[in-house]
Amino acid sequence: MLKIDAHQHFWVFDAVKDSWIDDQMLVIKRDFLPADLLPVLQQYGIDGCVAVQASQSDEETMFLLDHAAANPFVKGVVGWVDLKANDLDEKLENYKQYRKLKGFRHILQSEPDERYMLQPAFKKGIAALQKHSYTYDVLIFPQHLGCAAELAGEFSDQKFVVDHLAKPAIKKQETGKWQKDIEALAKHENVWCKVSGMLTEANWTNWKTGDFTPYLDVVFNAFGPSRVMFGSDWPVCLLAGGYHGTMQVVKNYTDKLSAAEQELFWGGNAISFYGL
Repeated sequence: MLKIDAHQHFWVFDAVKDSWIDDQMLVIKRDFLPADLLPVLQQYGIDGCVAVQASQSDEETMFLLDHAAANPFVKGVVGWVDLKANDLDEKLENYKQYRKLKGFRHILQSEPDERYMLQPAFKKGIAALQKHSYTYDVLIFPQHLGCAAELAGEFSDQKFVVDHLAKPAIKKQETGKWQKDIEALAKHENVWCKVSGMLTEANWTNWKTGDFTPYLDVVFNAFGPSRVMFGSDWPVCLLAGGYHGTMQVVKNYTDKLSAAEQELFWGGNAISFYGL
């Protein structure tokens, strides 16, 4: 069984660029590069990973591509590109030379306009991604799920994946509206879901494995075995249990799945979605 970590990050820490890393996050307030991740992946039997953008610039995309080119275990890159750019089509055409560039992400959760993804210029960008066969990672909060469903419905041939279960309120143990909205989004068969980033949505220092079960039940039932994939969100996961805690929670839940379903979850779905 090939195992892929479908969501992790690299960065050279910069106080301006990485201003989201505040003084409560000292453990990740430093550089994280492939040499730091490889022994962790080896320890947990992970065969490869997908590096995802953490800042919004063309330089970020090239930074990740350079590391992917130098490190065979980095199987794919999700970069950033200005989806509203007038020369987007030209940029995407140029990016075709980078075999490991699989898709793009915009930090939608930080946009003041909750309907940012439905702006005409943004949708024009999604149409360009579809034309060039790139995936799109959806980084949102629960209040954005309705817009995400509308976007997915409008671009039914575009492959989308929701990062971090759309960040439900695990710390408060609330499922209600999030469950209803994630189930509605999952009805669009072009949308997948990363089982990632859960620990940092819980109580960082006092979570229990069972805290995550209601949320895992929802996404596994809603998306089914062929549209969920594992992601560690390393190194952000170091804030709340690290790679060990993440694996503990996810393995505890997925051990009950059939062998075929486990193969899909741990690697097959990521390979299929990103074309690794």
